[in-house]
Amino acid sequence: MKQLGLFLTLVLVIQQCQLITRIEARGDGFVRVRGTHFILNGSPYYANGFNAYWLMYMASDPSQRQYVSNVFRQASSHGLTVARTWAFNDAGDRALQVSPGSYNEQTFKGLDFVVAEARKYGIKLILSLANNYESFGGKKQYVNWARSQGQYLSSDDDFFTNSVVKGFYKNHIKTVLNRYNTVNGIVYKNDPTIMAWELMNEPRCTSDPSGRTIQAWIGEMAAQVKSIDQNHLLEAGLEGFYGSSHPEKMSRNPGFNVGTDFIANNQIPGIDFATVHAYPDQWVSNANDDAQLAFVNNWLTSHIEDAQSILRKPLLLAEFGKSEKDPGYSTYQRDRLFTDVYYKIYSSVKRGGPAAGALFWQLVTEGIESYGDGYAITLNDGSSTTSIITQQARKLYLIRKIFARRRNEALWKRAREIRRAQWEARNQGKRIGN
Repeated sequence: MKQLGLFLTLVLVIQQCQLITRIEARGDGFVRVRGTHFILNGSPYYANGFNAYWLMYMASDPSQRQYVSNVFRQASSHGLTVARTWAFNDAGDRALQVSPGSYNEQTFKGLDFVVAEARKYGIKLILSLANNYESFGGKKQYVNWARSQGQYLSSDDDFFTNSVVKGFYKNHIKTVLNRYNTVNGIVYKNDPTIMAWELMNEPRCTSDPSGRTIQAWIGEMAAQVKSIDQNHLLEAGLEGFYGSSHPEKMSRNPGFNVGTDFIANNQIPGIDFATVHAYPDQWVSNANDDAQLAFVNNWLTSHIEDAQSILRKPLLLAEFGKSEKDPGYSTYQRDRLFTDVYYKIYSSVKRGGPAAGALFWQLVTEGIESYGDGYAITLNDGSSTTSIITQQARKLYLIRKIFARRRNEALWKRAREIRRAQWEARNQGKRIGN
């Protein structure tokens, strides 16, 4: 009986190992988190990419969809892997959400096209669900909708606390996540093209500098997302400002408090990875170029350390850039910023740290120069900045290939062990030889 029990246990272990091997070898295309790293189909994944907020807006007009295709094609050809864009447009021109719960199907079809086209070019998407600012509606529009229904609201920050407003936003979450894509037939919450959802672009609540209001809101909305979608990652959309949970770190902020708390907010269950933004030309605008670069280096070093030792989650630099509208601007200054940022990311990646990539603000393509805001980059212009972006993509790709090769070697070793265990199971109790 002992031998039979041992045999059955061995068979069970073999079957489990075979199942794990098949799953890891096949993969499902969803980006996951394992410790402080993104994982795609069993191998580390690095999010070198860009922001392009205009994708859905442009794609809502079928005659302009070539611009979306062009930017994805160019990004893919330069090795970029992730795009962050808006999955909101509230009550404005080409609105997605015309009024609470009422959606413009033509605009939604534009977002369908964006998701399907990203899949075609191998680009993962981070889709942001709301805006802190008035552009494309934002929290102000949600508050105005509630006022029109008789709610007395004194501030746009009531977006984070009013039950009616929160109900509007929760319905938007449900509507987007459950959207059936009219282009490729895949429901958004089941589409691995989408890497992550973002609760809000740069949430701020200046009326409560303690950070408690934002903390409660993120917790509630993260639970809402996860109750609908267990496939995708979730992040809050934070800029990285420190708060009262670690007051000793607040001196590293660029001189203002917006009611967020980088560490506490990212410790909320359901938030899978942390984000940070970096705009030294805006945040420390009175400093010279060297001082601005020093700020960025210290800013990233601090957040990488926090992600490693406190949060134990991946860290994504979700926005950074330098505007050509800055006084004394030169391409050389922009190149220095990109070089320094990418070096910090690459250094963390090489040593197995939590920095998972960087997304510059913003990418445009030929024919839509009017979308330029000073930060716009066109990849086909042959600029030195484009060369720096492409080199970073190549370096991260090579590191991922190394990890993938090591993983494949481990899988082969495991397969050999399984075959040996199977052989031993079949021959247990048999005489071998004379």
